[in-house]
Amino acid sequence: MTAAALPAPSARRAPRGVRRAFAVALVALLAGAGLSLLDPNPGRAAAEDTIGISGVPSDAAGNPDGRTRFSYSADPGQQVADHYLVRNTGTTAQSFTILSTDAFNDDDGEFALLETSAPPVDVGSWVTFENGANRLQFDLAPGESRVVPFTISIPAEATPGDHAGGIAASVQSPSGQVTLDRRLGTRMYLRVSGDIQAGLSIAGLTASYVGDWWNPLTGAVRVHYTVENTGNIALASNVTVAASTWFGIPTGGKQGDGIPELLPGSTRTYETDLPGIASWGYLSANVTLTPFVEGDDDTKRLGVPATSRDTILIAPPWIVLIALVLIIGFVLFRRWRRNVDAKRAAEWVAYTEAEAKRKAEAEREVVGAGAGPAT
Repeated sequence: MTAAALPAPSARRAPRGVRRAFAVALVALLAGAGLSLLDPNPGRAAAEDTIGISGVPSDAAGNPDGRTRFSYSADPGQQVADHYLVRNTGTTAQSFTILSTDAFNDDDGEFALLETSAPPVDVGSWVTFENGANRLQFDLAPGESRVVPFTISIPAEATPGDHAGGIAASVQSPSGQVTLDRRLGTRMYLRVSGDIQAGLSIAGLTASYVGDWWNPLTGAVRVHYTVENTGNIALASNVTVAASTWFGIPTGGKQGDGIPELLPGSTRTYETDLPGIASWGYLSANVTLTPFVEGDDDTKRLGVPATSRDTILIAPPWIVLIALVLIIGFVLFRRWRRNVDAKRAAEWVAYTEAEAKRKAEAEREVVGAGAGPAT
């Protein structure tokens, strides 16, 4: 029987290499088809489009002038003109809404602007853009900018003092079931001439002592107070909180704190701890405010007065009082016991003396009876 001839080694490998190349090509084809189905735009970059907003004060030519806020001083009935430079710093075209609005202090006392949909009633309503309204809409391509001129018309009946608001650039975009409002605002301060009054007051000042009852040396005084802007201009303030004890001897203080700017009529509540104060029984907590005007040098000219207020608290050193009570109780007990013992000793002496006297008298009677008349 004649054996069949085997193919050469190279002839055996060729079909296997062809099959492998075919499999690789098929996998690549399927992967490409899958990517095409998942991404209808294969040329799109992997990064998502970003939304960017830039808005700064500028001149009429669109050159930023370095201002961080709009600050004006004007008379009732006067008009003020200025410019706002808006730029789309994102990667996609966006529809911008430029609006003027009013400012307020939020629950944390921070400067805030009204929501985009809320209508202004103060300085925000005095601003008009090129369309004659207090808000303007336009589209900007990525990297495109636009100078927005605006005019502030101060009413003749405007009250003296600071009127705070802002110019904001808003871009709204849907996100799921909600609409995101991305805003960038620049503060606006308009001081109307007239009777300018500046002042901060301290209200609701209370203090308490916190610490371990068994250690009278490592407690703290907790001071709670409310600051109110009682004037008609915006004021910030430096604050000093301190504590003293008998005869005004200082026991500790905290300096260097600052209170952010408060708009006229606004209030904010604070709580400060003064650590390392012993419980001396009597303590006095003091708060001193030194107001100033942010962003300009009007403080000295306006003569903003400092204000101070204090309150008294009782901080008994309980462990010392307990020790004194125990000592006094022990002394009183010993004195009482000594008196009782002395009384009992005196009674015993009186009893023994009386008993001895009685026995002596009884003996004398016996002796007398034995020495009676002889028979």
